Amino acid sequence: MAEAALSFVLQQLYLLGSEEISLLKGLGNDFPNIQHELESIYAFLKDADRKAGYEGDTNYRIKTWVKQVREVSFCIEDVIDKYIMYVARYNRIDSLPKIAQQTKTLLSRRRIASEIRNIKSSVQEIKERSTRYDFESSSNSSREAEADPRMDAHFMEETGVVGFESPRDELIDFLTQGTQQLSAISVVGMGGLGKTTLAKQVFDNPHVQEHFKCTCFLTVSQSYTVKELLVNMVKKFCEDYNDPLPQGLHEKDDNSLVTQVRKFLESNKYMYLLLFDDVWKQDFSDEIKHALPDNNNGSRIVITTRTMHVAECFNKSFLGRVHELQHLPLKKALELFCKKAFKFEPSHQCPPELKEMSEEIVQKCGGLPLAIVAIGGLLTTKAKEMIEWRKVCEDLTMEIERTPYLNALTRILSLSYDDLPPNLKSCMLYFGMYPEHYSIKYTRLTRQWIAEGFIQNEGKRPVEEVAERSLRDLAHRSLVKVSKVGRNGKVKSCQVHDLLRKVIIRRMKELNFCHVMHEDDELETVGITRRFSVANFSDIVLSRTRLFGVRAIFIFSKSELPAYFVPKLSTKFKLLKVLDFQGTLLNHVPDNLGKLFLLRYLNLSHTQVEVLPKSIGKLLNLETLDLRQTKVRELPREITQLLKLRLLSVYYRKIEGKYSVLESTTGAKMHKGIRCLKSLQKLYFLEAYHGGLDLVEELKMLKQLRKLGIRCVRREYATALSAAIGGMNHLESLNVSAVAEDEIIDLNFKSDPPQLQVLKLNARVTKLPDWIPKLAYLVKLRLGLSNLKEDPLDSLKVLPNLMLLSIWDNAYEGESLHFKKDGFPKLKELDLTRLSRLSSMSIDKGALLGLEHLSFRDNPQMKVLPCGLDHLKNLQFLGFVDMPTELEESIDPAKDGRHYGVIKHITSVSIRYNVHGPRFHPNHS
Repeated sequence: MAEAALSFVLQQLYLLGSEEISLLKGLGNDFPNIQHELESIYAFLKDADRKAGYEGDTNYRIKTWVKQVREVSFCIEDVIDKYIMYVARYNRIDSLPKIAQQTKTLLSRRRIASEIRNIKSSVQEIKERSTRYDFESSSNSSREAEADPRMDAHFMEETGVVGFESPRDELIDFLTQGTQQLSAISVVGMGGLGKTTLAKQVFDNPHVQEHFKCTCFLTVSQSYTVKELLVNMVKKFCEDYNDPLPQGLHEKDDNSLVTQVRKFLESNKYMYLLLFDDVWKQDFSDEIKHALPDNNNGSRIVITTRTMHVAECFNKSFLGRVHELQHLPLKKALELFCKKAFKFEPSHQCPPELKEMSEEIVQKCGGLPLAIVAIGGLLTTKAKEMIEWRKVCEDLTMEIERTPYLNALTRILSLSYDDLPPNLKSCMLYFGMYPEHYSIKYTRLTRQWIAEGFIQNEGKRPVEEVAERSLRDLAHRSLVKVSKVGRNGKVKSCQVHDLLRKVIIRRMKELNFCHVMHEDDELETVGITRRFSVANFSDIVLSRTRLFGVRAIFIFSKSELPAYFVPKLSTKFKLLKVLDFQGTLLNHVPDNLGKLFLLRYLNLSHTQVEVLPKSIGKLLNLETLDLRQTKVRELPREITQLLKLRLLSVYYRKIEGKYSVLESTTGAKMHKGIRCLKSLQKLYFLEAYHGGLDLVEELKMLKQLRKLGIRCVRREYATALSAAIGGMNHLESLNVSAVAEDEIIDLNFKSDPPQLQVLKLNARVTKLPDWIPKLAYLVKLRLGLSNLKEDPLDSLKVLPNLMLLSIWDNAYEGESLHFKKDGFPKLKELDLTRLSRLSSMSIDKGALLGLEHLSFRDNPQMKVLPCGLDHLKNLQFLGFVDMPTELEESIDPAKDGRHYGVIKHITSVSIRYNVHGPRFHPNHS
């Protein structure tokens, strides 16, 4: 992590040098000199950083040196931010005369210059120390002496393997059946999931060994060389066929070795099976593909990897497929646990008194076989008593840290983290700041990364896209689990495995990355920390920790916040960049908030805050202002000064009371001047009637918008709003609501929004807008209050990518809807709600072929089941809410419903009433 810290600092120095080159001249050459020294240190820091974090390494000098590099990186980062806060900000104020600028910043310049000289001296000493010590060889012996914790998988007896029966059989079928063309299969999954165990079990299977007369199992790992791999292949072939080793084998170059391997495999008449275990590099397939000929005889290749990108690259070089190995389900996990924990008991039976405790321990392992085996093995050494087992269960983190037998578990989980580039290491550590089992919203997480500076622009690619790619990279490396994906394929929420999170928390502690004040994850006071994650406030921790350099504060506490904490934020945490109060009882924002000049991310969502102070206009670096589900109804004029603002979300959705499409959600009033916020990418919800036509016309200046939500739109605004939206070429999501149900809003664009993926239109229209069926990228469409006289389905059915369609609140006034053959090719979800005149619906055979979810709500005239429902072979859910009794009785088997047979093929059918609750759930599974 010193590597990550230093990489980040170098990046900031590059940015500062390019943006403030004229201002840096007044500070001499110290900044550039420090930069050059750090670059030379960075050249070999990665290896030393890895060794310092390695559990088996006992070299104190390396750890001390890496710690010093990290701390000097912190100091440089602080100086850079102080410079921006105390010097650069004033030099950018054009209204100040030059002499006034220099006078205003003179004292700060002197103080910063002094700090830079001290840092320069420290950096030079650190560099000299690195050359004085032979770090490269000092820890090799201890590193090599440690046994590879992954070796156990190579010698696992088949009787000890549980939960791999289905993937084992699938892999064996792939290897021994099918095409004669050379094919590859990639087994992908996180560390500890059992990839090597599964692959070895398949490789050693008698049927497989009999099928392939030429087989070779090779462990690749992170430190392989192509030459070493090819030499080992040649040795294995010669050994199996009693052939002498070629002369000068070790002196051959890579090309000669490729030729040697290829020649052997081509001349051999047998099918060959090659298993490459633990592949890390994406270009591995390119490095070895020329050595592996396609003899068109059914030869096969198997690889195991933690990284999906490796598998994808393999599929470009070979005909292949990917098998994503899943975590064990609870039943199989318990079976494996009992085999290990009670292996000396008859039939591996768990005593009744330990059954509940065993289930709790297995739950904490999260279906990870390595963890189950390791902890089960530990418990064989403990007395089979509830008190002993309870100690292990409650203090699992400490047991993992102090027990050598379990230490291998953390080392394996750490390998994927250690393989990350510096910026992704910082991104990965951020997961440890969230509580256990926390499902993290994608936008919340990635905008925090951006605010911290972990994510940077790449050419013309927006930083948000770079952040999304970084998150997907972590998922492809099997480090992050995507828990929810939107209809447009974008990640909505994610989390990490609980045991991996424990590894992350330990790294955070070692690296001063974050101090955690949670009940289960409390870390002792460390003196220096860059971030706070607080669920339980500790006055002792706050009093003993150096607060000035803190960059981020997360509050997860559900109790009242200490009276002293919020008012002192601006004085105690001057370098703060991320401040997150989401879901807390915060009810007041202090007037001095504007002193947090460096603040880039402010999350007040789901709090009791009602008013923002005028000083918020001084947060000139603010990029994200999250006010969702707050009581803020009007934004101060000063908000228009935030020229770097990229996301402004402010609304409140009423959960209580009767739903109203226009009244259940309220946005915020904004004053004129919104045209200045040209960096905005997301703005929702804006109350249009407050600023009137002038405010709507200002929207045309916000050409970077990707998401726009606007409420209380009047008829006379339609032309101006159409002109503004027509110029938003990046717009992906649009939500427009009228000021009243009878207000007609006809939007007509000269050019349709080319990227629009989500459209919600809650307004009466003269007719279905012609531009909607032309939206080639539209994924989600919701129409409300439209009062359409004609069936809109004929126009909408051509939308090529539409996956979710909602027709709500008398958007259609007709009595019937007809879904015709070949219509809506990708529709997955259909929702028909509060259509007062709808009485029937018919579905042609060949229509809605991909529909999975169909729901009806409060359609009082619809008393019969849709005709053609039996055509929907992929339908998984059918729901009725507040529908006529006649419809319910027609499908209720308890009442001899005549149409029950029509819905028997549907996995889940639900009928319920909002007042009385669930009424009937046939076919529930």
